[in-house]
Amino acid sequence: MSLHDTRDMAQGLPAASAAPPIIKVSGLSKHFGGARVINDIDMEILDHEIRCVIGPNGAGKSTFFKLLTGEHRPSAGEILFLGKSIRNDLPYQRIRQGMSIKFQIPGIFPELTVHQHLELSLYQTGRNSRDNIDELIERFKLRDDAYRLAVNLSHGKKQWLEMAMAVSLSPKLLMLDEPVAGLSMEETFLTGELIKGMQEDGLTIMVVEHDMKFVRQIATRVTVLHGGRVFADGMTGEVLSREDVADIYLGKS
Repeated sequence: MSLHDTRDMAQGLPAASAAPPIIKVSGLSKHFGGARVINDIDMEILDHEIRCVIGPNGAGKSTFFKLLTGEHRPSAGEILFLGKSIRNDLPYQRIRQGMSIKFQIPGIFPELTVHQHLELSLYQTGRNSRDNIDELIERFKLRDDAYRLAVNLSHGKKQWLEMAMAVSLSPKLLMLDEPVAGLSMEETFLTGELIKGMQEDGLTIMVVEHDMKFVRQIATRVTVLHGGRVFADGMTGEVLSREDVADIYLGKS
């Protein structure tokens, strides 16, 4: 067993040889006219890890997320999901293959209750039993709101409801775009614990985020984007302790 394998196992990850990457990105680029927003990115996300993608404003995080979810089509490069090219697949095709997506702004129906949202979500999987709905309601701290209209939920609970809906699809990869934006400190911490619980249950998660305290709470590995390129990549503690990473957040480079 290599040092790399030993380190990953110590972090709760499978050995590098145990499974292929969930996502493998090679030479990924996106140009809008003459503007090069994403430039030749290579990255792998391994099974069962929580990968946080961070970077200062304008680093290309949102564009990179949209390339992986299918909202944007690459100008160059390849995206493999579970070993299969999804470069030209639309978002719904990626979801059918095992990718579940939660965007920053909740996309829920205000006139439906929490229970109805989960019933509809699970209906797509054929698992919309009361037991499965109740399990999600308990897990995502929505018991007291089960029959409340979504419009009357707090912002934090709307986020948790949408995460519950994403998890209900039993995905291989959960994609989260700034899941704690606008949350209180307590809600942010609880969201982090929910995400870590999902990883412990075997889910692989990619999070685009800018809250460094939250990233330290949840991340297995961190990828830093800067100027549309990978600036740093590695274990969370190693990356976030680097002075040059701190400098780009402070505008020094």
